[in-house]
Amino acid sequence: MTVTVRQVWGMKQKGEKICMLTAYDYSTAKLVDEAGVPLILVGDSLGMVVLGYDSTIPVTMDVMIHHTKAVVRGTKNAMVVADLPFMTYHVSVEDALRNAGRFLQEAGAQAVKLEGGEEVAEKVARVVSSGIPVVGHLGYTPQSMHQLGGPRAIGKSTEAAEKLIRDARALEDAGAFSIVLELVPAPLAKLVTEKVGVPTIGIGAGKDCDGQVQVINDVLGLSSDFVPKHAKQYATLHETIRSAVTEYLTEVKEGTFPTPENSSTMDESILSGLR
Repeated sequence: MTVTVRQVWGMKQKGEKICMLTAYDYSTAKLVDEAGVPLILVGDSLGMVVLGYDSTIPVTMDVMIHHTKAVVRGTKNAMVVADLPFMTYHVSVEDALRNAGRFLQEAGAQAVKLEGGEEVAEKVARVVSSGIPVVGHLGYTPQSMHQLGGPRAIGKSTEAAEKLIRDARALEDAGAFSIVLELVPAPLAKLVTEKVGVPTIGIGAGKDCDGQVQVINDVLGLSSDFVPKHAKQYATLHETIRSAVTEYLTEVKEGTFPTPENSSTMDESILSGLR
């Protein structure tokens, strides 16, 4: 049975921490789902960690649909939340509704996520009223990286903190069932969590949010280049993968792979006739 909005709300009410993790393909989604993670985010972060872009901005709706379909096929129990990419909900309410609907109808996701506060509240309300669950996203919003000047903590000044609280309340009033807080100072994230009735899910926002979200590539240590401050590597798979590939390369060059155990045989009399 797929995790529902009511179950996510119930986790906050019971004080049960909520775990969200990204996935971008069938195999990873299957493993994350089998581990019991209740929320899987198909993040537009795939633009960087899967496709090699410098930001999330080049990611298109068609790319997101493609990856979301794969994640949904690998998921039995978790709620799949899909990121609405850059400029797919910014122009109009109609665009937001159309593209959010595509994630449910074409890709099989159960919810969508979008960035922004008061300025997107009308769009959130329209999408929610159409039966599509919405996760909000406040703090550092990667789709606004050029305006914000890159990743940095948001909400350190009185004005910025007051705006973030207003934005969180606006999203809750609009019907968002959860709000991601990214790179928000921990004390402010704690205050927002206390002031809204919906669950907050932090990334670089301290331990007092109702839950946490991380990028699967960071958790698994798939990259040796850069580990964000807010992330923790629970494995160092880049070392394991490089070692395995190097061993494979060596055995192919030396002729020690494949072995008879990796091969099939056939009737010698048939071979004789072919010769």
